[in-house]
Amino acid sequence: MTPSESATGTEDPTRVRHFRQILLWPLRLMPLGGGSGAKPWELLAGSPWQEEVDEYTGDTCRFHERHYNEFVTFLPYVQRFLYGEGRHGRTGGATLHGSPMRVFRRHDIAAVRLTARPGDAPVTLSIVHADLYFFLDVDLVLFNLEVSADDLALEQAQELMYRFGRGYPPGWDAAGQPLHCLTDAEWLDAQGRVLTRSDAHQRDAFLAHVAEHRAPRIATHWAAMLEPLVPDYSDQSGALRYRQIEYYRMPLMAYLALNDPRALSRADFVRLGLVTGSGDNRALPFADEHLADFEQRFCYDRFWSAGGAAPDTRYLCNGHSLIVVGRSDSVLYGCRDRGVLAQFRHQHFLLFLIAHFQKAALLMYSDKLVEALRDLDVGSADSVRRFKRSIRGAFEGFLRFTHRYWFHEISEQALVRALWGMCASHLKLDATYCEVKERIADMAQYLESDSLRRQANTVVRLTVVTIFGLIGTVTTGFLGMNLLAEADAPLSRRLTIFAIVFVLTTMLTVYTMAKSKKLSDFLDVLSDERATVWQKCLAFAAVWRRDG
Repeated sequence: MTPSESATGTEDPTRVRHFRQILLWPLRLMPLGGGSGAKPWELLAGSPWQEEVDEYTGDTCRFHERHYNEFVTFLPYVQRFLYGEGRHGRTGGATLHGSPMRVFRRHDIAAVRLTARPGDAPVTLSIVHADLYFFLDVDLVLFNLEVSADDLALEQAQELMYRFGRGYPPGWDAAGQPLHCLTDAEWLDAQGRVLTRSDAHQRDAFLAHVAEHRAPRIATHWAAMLEPLVPDYSDQSGALRYRQIEYYRMPLMAYLALNDPRALSRADFVRLGLVTGSGDNRALPFADEHLADFEQRFCYDRFWSAGGAAPDTRYLCNGHSLIVVGRSDSVLYGCRDRGVLAQFRHQHFLLFLIAHFQKAALLMYSDKLVEALRDLDVGSADSVRRFKRSIRGAFEGFLRFTHRYWFHEISEQALVRALWGMCASHLKLDATYCEVKERIADMAQYLESDSLRRQANTVVRLTVVTIFGLIGTVTTGFLGMNLLAEADAPLSRRLTIFAIVFVLTTMLTVYTMAKSKKLSDFLDVLSDERATVWQKCLAFAAVWRRDG
């Protein structure tokens, strides 16, 4: 209880008794140098990141009811993506087919101390876990950070949601204070010692980096968290490099257990649902007309009632964020095994992860097409070959993504189905998929058309050479006639004549190939019955005419 609450003898109904925030940051992995066949996660050896062995290993000591509830939530094809396939009891085999998703976790950072605005008291959040998610055949990594705290003011929770998950400051005020992000952030170890601190105040460093590289500079504390992954435009050495692929604000999830959610005003819910930070709870952050349909677009109110096992529970989703608000005194709402908290950390996290993974993958394939076109030099044969390889690689990768990772529906449970629909709708997944698919199909069709055109040109040239070679072949071979009776001549003379004829024939063939396009045009005119003799003569003369 805060001092103000003790003095008045009342308890703040909007006090956040338990707070959870999950950040999810999709990043694009750049191609590994040296042509090595190593998987990206194999380069994490010797780093703080260690592969996380999931609970689906047959060890019942680690497998809890919340893991079972998580598993049965999803449709079978989503289960295979998330968990792989197990042993086949019918054959007695012992082979486990792992998930195409690999998770790595670090344990050396225990907490983070955050100062939201100048003059605010620092808030220390416990780090529940920090993970990296890799995916087979997709050059993406999703950084996931879950933090928790107890007994926060609503304004503190709103500011942390608004300011924490930003890869770098968007700007600075006249006093040099970073805008819209944290004033300070410090990673702490288990003993409370500072490991890394944010450098958001170093305006000149961020400006110089953008001026030099035309790419944003990742803030120090986030860059340190991701090591040994390094930004692609950084001067740091490192084989595993990444680029930002989405907006610099990380998608987030938040769980708030309040004394009384009904005490929140509409303005409070708008600020939570749209993640706008704290403000006057009596004034909306945007115009009334803009927020007229807020409840219809961003709220899921099936459990927003006084009854039920978890009363006064409300979900808010805008695609970029997924927020759940409920009563702290509800046993089911705070239960880690069967309640809303368990669902938030498991089922709802996974649906949020899948949605943002799909969006990031689509943006990555779009980027690859742009880069292939940017590097194309039609005057360079090597550049054209690289372009074709890039497009074919993107097409093949997109096919694998479609059949392995693209889902329109992930669950038949009403809540998960509704939240998935809201995420997919706000993120415009279907529209983005169709757009990228159409672009890749256009590129693939262009390559196929270009290949057919080249084959057709080759056939035309060979046909022209055959036609003109046929004249000499028939003439010299008529009745087996030999113009030169050299069958009984000495071997040296016959070899000399053979060499001369071979060279002349080769030169004539090459010259005919060089003129094959114009000779083909001449043959077209020659076969046209409507063309006059004079037009046919002009077409024949045009074979040797130099193009202006």
